[in-house]
Amino acid sequence: MLLKNKKVIISAGARGIGWATAKVLHKRGAKIFLCDIDEKRIQKINKDKKNSIRAFFCNADNEKDVKKFFKEVKKVTNSIDCLINNVGVAGPTGVIEKLNTENWDQTLKTNVISHFLFTKNAIPMLKKNKGGSIINISSTAGVFGFPLRSPYAVSKAATLSFTKTAAMELGKYGIRVNAILPGVTRGSRMNRVIDAKAKYLGVSKKSIEKDFVSMASMNSWIEEEDIGKLCSFLMSDDSNKISGQSIAVDGNTLRAD
Repeated sequence: MLLKNKKVIISAGARGIGWATAKVLHKRGAKIFLCDIDEKRIQKINKDKKNSIRAFFCNADNEKDVKKFFKEVKKVTNSIDCLINNVGVAGPTGVIEKLNTENWDQTLKTNVISHFLFTKNAIPMLKKNKGGSIINISSTAGVFGFPLRSPYAVSKAATLSFTKTAAMELGKYGIRVNAILPGVTRGSRMNRVIDAKAKYLGVSKKSIEKDFVSMASMNSWIEEEDIGKLCSFLMSDDSNKISGQSIAVDGNTLRAD
């Protein structure tokens, strides 16, 4: 699927799902503008002359940083074809009665407010493009819930509602809005989740890993590139009538206990 000269913004794009997605889309011809808080990775990406991916520093839940990032992108282009709201944190592990308010606030701020800030700034650029795509990275936890990870699950459910609402508002401008729900995705973020749950329950990491993978009928890990491939489809002309949808890449989740 070719995406020649499609211009894409990806939040939290220097590592993990964001970086895997950037590589998939770039390989298919897209021009990538990504941001992240990892300054070393940003420098490394910008020094690589083999690609045309542009990386910028941005704390995604800080409105001033987001505005500054979009200002930098606008020095290159006034329009974009796609925004991928990828930024997100795992949040704390623990039962609801013992979690503190600060952890709840930070999880919701990063996982929900950042999507609002990026979407707000991207809409004028998508309108200038006379349409395009917004893709919100949510989670199957937003549908099934996630015991011991309540702030994360709630934030991902909020992302689904935001997706539906934005799709309804922006459809008349030719802007499509969809959410991707990754399942148990292999990578550093899931490794941290597994470590935290194993420590909390006092069991081995291997047992937690095995249990997570068994939650889906396909009984296998999701790869970060799998998310990038669906992003490629959702920003392509092949999906020009798909909007307001929440699409899982999860191997068919059966439970989330």
